[in-house]
Amino acid sequence: MAQMTMIQAITDAMRTELKNDENVLVFGEDVGQNGGVFRATEGLQDEFGEERVFDTPLAESGIGGISIGLALTGFRPVPEIQFFGFVYETMDAISGQMARYRYRSGNTRPMPITVRSPFGGGVHTPELHADSLEGLMAQQPGLKVVIPSNPYDAKGLLIQSIRDNDPVIFLEHMKLYRSFREEVPEEEYTIELGKAEIKREGTDVTLVAYGAMVHSCLKAAEELEKDGVSAEVIDLRTVSPVDYETVLASVEKTNRAVVVQEAQKQAGIASNIVSEIQEKAILHLEAPVLRVTAPDTVYAFTQAEEVWLPNHNDIVEKVNKVVNF
Repeated sequence: MAQMTMIQAITDAMRTELKNDENVLVFGEDVGQNGGVFRATEGLQDEFGEERVFDTPLAESGIGGISIGLALTGFRPVPEIQFFGFVYETMDAISGQMARYRYRSGNTRPMPITVRSPFGGGVHTPELHADSLEGLMAQQPGLKVVIPSNPYDAKGLLIQSIRDNDPVIFLEHMKLYRSFREEVPEEEYTIELGKAEIKREGTDVTLVAYGAMVHSCLKAAEELEKDGVSAEVIDLRTVSPVDYETVLASVEKTNRAVVVQEAQKQAGIASNIVSEIQEKAILHLEAPVLRVTAPDTVYAFTQAEEVWLPNHNDIVEKVNKVVNF
């Protein structure tokens, strides 16, 4: 195995699928010789040529339209939206077209498109670069929404996403790109979409999270352990569809839950998870299900970013509330 950062694992996944399937195409703004703004596609154009890894104009709506046309003619497009805050420019292509095409065509036309994009706060980006907009995608039937929290998952989930015949929104938290390394197999492997992972076993409370907030939950669990509270941490990995089976089984064991997201309380997917827990596991609950989220404001300017973003201390505070309810 090799020690990889998450960005290296993502590059490796694309390289794997470009080798495996000549119909896989990678494209977006500056992804060619420049290798993308975060160098996620670095070296791929040199290796596979300009016809398979290529730059597009600075027009997200065009990227969405090209993706649909290519998918309808047998290709497997892997377009990059340079920052997910720019997704508004291509919402019609994604939610109005990609998500509906299998249904619209009577299951005769798959849409094997994997839209990659960085998102997330904590790295002092300008406005419209850090927004957590996964809730917009998860609320659209017909889309799968994947958010890895580590290099190993990133490679396996991305390979599986590219091979999937439905459109996948693959979101990569910028803070995780180069923050740590872990062992990642150099050979190909896949991770099932829609399957969560228990990152830490616990008995007193279930913490449900995805993306960078998984690491905040693990840090909070370490702090809670010092006070005798055993927290189970679930990494959703896929936020549409959600693996409710794993979540509910954990809640039935711990009898308490806190759902954590970086997005604002009115956004994201935490409210749906809370509703599902209350509907299907209410007789197991010994306290209300609480949420840790960002405030219901537009994303803060960089000067206030660290105050605005939720952190492990916020998680500890909410856990203590449910434990002492």
